[in-house]
Amino acid sequence: MEQSFLDGPRVTLGKVLSSITLILVLLSSPLRAHEVLPAIADMTQVDGRLEFNVRLNIEGLLAGIDLSEVEDTNAAPEANDYDELRALESNDISARFSRFWPEMQQGISVIVNGSALPLSLDSLAVPEVGDPEFVRTSELRFSATLPADATSVDVGWAKEFGTLILRQQGVAAPYDGYLDAGSMSGPIQLAGGDQASGWETFFRYIPVGFEHIVPLGLDHILFVLGLYFLAARMRPLLWQISAFTLAHTITLALAALGYVNVSGNIVEPLIAASIVFVAVENMMTDHLNRWRPLVVFGFGLLHGLGFASVLGEFGLPEGAFIPALIGFNIGVEVGQLAVIAVAFLAVGLWFRNKSWYRRVISTPGSAAIALIASWWFIERTFL
Repeated sequence: MEQSFLDGPRVTLGKVLSSITLILVLLSSPLRAHEVLPAIADMTQVDGRLEFNVRLNIEGLLAGIDLSEVEDTNAAPEANDYDELRALESNDISARFSRFWPEMQQGISVIVNGSALPLSLDSLAVPEVGDPEFVRTSELRFSATLPADATSVDVGWAKEFGTLILRQQGVAAPYDGYLDAGSMSGPIQLAGGDQASGWETFFRYIPVGFEHIVPLGLDHILFVLGLYFLAARMRPLLWQISAFTLAHTITLALAALGYVNVSGNIVEPLIAASIVFVAVENMMTDHLNRWRPLVVFGFGLLHGLGFASVLGEFGLPEGAFIPALIGFNIGVEVGQLAVIAVAFLAVGLWFRNKSWYRRVISTPGSAAIALIASWWFIERTFL
């Protein structure tokens, strides 16, 4: 007779993978790193010139990190150089960038009528050294003189500079693009009119959401995997997934719309604590309690705020806000389901019915999750 969710099922395959994935991550990558974020460029035509206002991580470029090859700077061979640069005062960074600019401009393409326009460095604003746990975002301004007959422009960003979000300003129906590292924008009409449709924006943001689970969302991955250690059957699994999905969808939408704004200094430690809670509970009981969905729902609200902080780094297109938000959220869900599917195929399909499953796989896996997340909590709270 199938055990009901409220009666409390046992361990699940995905849970197992969770453990293995966690252990592999623990051995192969840093526990807390500086996430590589896309550069955000606002492009505006002003008095015959095309001006670019770019928010980006200058230290990553100065350190010579290939931002297309790593998900966090601590994984780069130049990690030590990067950390040293992050500790420098803003004047020192500005001086170094002035010497670096001739090299950087070779990796920026602004093409009109088939010819690359020369670029001029207008200014660089570097914040003073702040919290070492957060990336320092600088503001770079450069421009190019447009030919009199220019009607469109094609913009490119070198592969090693990472992803570029390019947003056209000051025109009707502006272009808004998420350019993968090394790609070109394609012709952008200077007078406007290249705004993506709702459907185009929807499909464009699905991979963005997926990417922020696999491979960028390690803490979210660990939480989702941890949820399933106590669910041996599909019904309880779906109950938990549904509660978590509904919750983080609510706070993601509210935060993206500006109704909720909670500091990452509060959200990030609480997300780590939620992972610890789920992992410890997995080790203390072999069945689901009746209130588990409520707990999962509450933690889902926290994780939604975490996703919102990601969107806050580059924003959503004003003209297609809802399609972009829905696409991003669907991408997040697909990423979570992909992790669960891999877990099932790797471990659960073969071992979940074994008598030693909980003792050998589920409990040690939960312990690994608790250990990692506990360190995250300490680091995000006190270090």
